[in-house]
Amino acid sequence: MNRLRNKLVLVFLAATLAPLLATFWITTRLLETSLSYASIRELDDVSKSLENTGREFYLKARESLKAAAQSGEIQPTRPDRAVWPEAWREFWEIGEPERFLLAGEKKDRIEYLVREPDGVAAYSRPLGIGMGELTDRYTRARQIIADNKAHDYRRGFNYTYVSVTIAMWLASLAGLIYLANRISRPIRQLTTGLSELAEGNFSARLSVDRDDEVGRATRAFNHTASQLQQSRERLVYLTQLASWQVLARKMAHEVKNSLTPIRLTVEEMVARHSESNRAFLEQADAIVVEEVESLERRVRAFSEFSAEPDVCPEPIDVNSVVEERIAFLKSAHPEVSYAVRFAENTPSAMADEDLVKGILVNLLENAAEAAGSGGRILAATSVTAERVVIEVHDSGPGLSDQARNSLFQPTISFKKRGMGLGLSIARKSALILGGDILLVAGELGGAGFRVTLPVAHPGAFHS
Repeated sequence: MNRLRNKLVLVFLAATLAPLLATFWITTRLLETSLSYASIRELDDVSKSLENTGREFYLKARESLKAAAQSGEIQPTRPDRAVWPEAWREFWEIGEPERFLLAGEKKDRIEYLVREPDGVAAYSRPLGIGMGELTDRYTRARQIIADNKAHDYRRGFNYTYVSVTIAMWLASLAGLIYLANRISRPIRQLTTGLSELAEGNFSARLSVDRDDEVGRATRAFNHTASQLQQSRERLVYLTQLASWQVLARKMAHEVKNSLTPIRLTVEEMVARHSESNRAFLEQADAIVVEEVESLERRVRAFSEFSAEPDVCPEPIDVNSVVEERIAFLKSAHPEVSYAVRFAENTPSAMADEDLVKGILVNLLENAAEAAGSGGRILAATSVTAERVVIEVHDSGPGLSDQARNSLFQPTISFKKRGMGLGLSIARKSALILGGDILLVAGELGGAGFRVTLPVAHPGAFHS
């Protein structure tokens, strides 16, 4: 699955839809509020119009009532002073000549009061509408309008809209920065690792905690860096081997040229000397010949080390080869106990069988010598990362730090059976085959060596 692409699509949707939906919601709310504000404005206009209309209606009703009273169209009432309403008493006490009043529970009747010498004449006519109810509604509308103006909703709307819009934009920006950083951080790390690798730091590695395209690229980078580091180490080792091979070739030639005359001269001396000292000379001859033969063995070892063997790679069954080499060496080391652990369905390795046998003989001989009498040796096979693996472990004392540091370096050994070149030759053979020999932690308490060989892919054939 293209997970990085899907993540980018989701980031784009989140970055566009979220602000869009938020803006839509805010705009809708503000629109509703604006409409409400528009209603208040219309209420203001209606209330003012109603006020003017009510005033005009009231004034016309007064004029009509007064005209009807003066023309005699309607007759007044002159109630006794004892039943006068409070408004009438106030009118009489003030001394006004005339006054208009609204009467009735709903203020739906108009009264025209006229002062007379002995009382009050009252003319009355219904209005047809309740002026009291109209006045109450007008008063309530004006109170609503006054409250609305006191709060200044227009400025509040503007401030709210601007503030919320900026807040949503900043929140979206922060989310985008966070998501972009999460997506770009591993890419920046990968770029930094590639820069270090380009500068020659083959030990550069990156942590991997994801399973998308970037994670797979990071794992590929780590694998490539590991392969480059191993290739560089192998190249350096092979370059050193080439220098040592030239030196070994020259040394073998020079030593061989000197050994042959020495041996012939000593044999000639023994042949020509008298019988009286023959026993001593024969003893001396045996010592010299033995040492010369030892030097010749070393010369052959140097010659083998400096020579480039013929390589004929073909698919080989490593389990069978390991089993055959152990059976071959058991008779030479009856005091050592051998054990094998073979992986199931171990694939064939693409290698030269003779070189592999030489590698195994060297490792098994060294393991037997290190384990000693009563010791144990374990040979195991497995498969990992396109490699067939052969491991040899012993129960010996292990290797010192000094021995580990110069383990595969060509040295001169003065042990009776040791040349000091075995591991160097073995590793050179493994490298020629496209594999390697590595020192690993021993499973039996001693040393452990791992031989890696390339897997023979399907379709490989014998050469």
